[in-house]
Amino acid sequence: MGEWNFDMTGKVVLVTGGSRGIGKDIALAMAELGAKVIICSRKQEGLDEVTREFKNKGHEVIARATHIAKSEQVGALFQFLGEEYGRLDILINNVGMNIMTPAVADVEEGLWDKIIETNLKGTFLVSSHAVKLMRKGNGGKIVNITTVAARKAAMGMGVYGVAKAGVEMLTRVLAVELASDHINVNAVAPGMVKTRFSKPFWGDESTLKELTGTIPMGRIAEKADVVGAVLYLSSDLADYITGQVISVDGGALA
Repeated sequence: MGEWNFDMTGKVVLVTGGSRGIGKDIALAMAELGAKVIICSRKQEGLDEVTREFKNKGHEVIARATHIAKSEQVGALFQFLGEEYGRLDILINNVGMNIMTPAVADVEEGLWDKIIETNLKGTFLVSSHAVKLMRKGNGGKIVNITTVAARKAAMGMGVYGVAKAGVEMLTRVLAVELASDHINVNAVAPGMVKTRFSKPFWGDESTLKELTGTIPMGRIAEKADVVGAVLYLSSDLADYITGQVISVDGGALA
């Protein structure tokens, strides 16, 4: 057990989907706490913008364009990490593809494949490479970002919910398999979070009112609510916690 703080000084941290939204805020928080931060996403222009933003705030970030569902691209990312740092302390599997979809029975196969690949296969590929690096060090922490839609069916989010339910089971399986390697694997499951990514679900007043009516705390989550849970599970304070999913939902599933 370390000190009672979230000090990340010197930790090597990879945040997937780190160019925007929750991922960007997680990466920035890690940098502010002293971590060496690497982010990846598919589009280089978004990564370049974040790199400039970090620099303006006095922080360095390494950005690598990577499609996490493509094995060769993930392999190249981790070859770079291995050569540059020789270890990985913390992995945040944040990449998620969530678009409004019709009823699952009506979804085209190509769209199904795309959502499952990005959310579930991508998390598997990145995690499997990360574990190899973590085993070379003194273990590590993996935190997956899932959703309450993995446990409660939501209209328009069916395929996404199925994919993230797979990520939650992957979290538990890896936690059991990797405990002896001193690798903790947990997940954070937000409800609706106020981001540009999710705006189609909360953007108009009537939908927002309907949403908040189902949440005991009376509001949807802010990005900071999710970041706090991620920092906790990534820190030494969570050394004896593994295989768990923390819901950040204002009590919606209580």
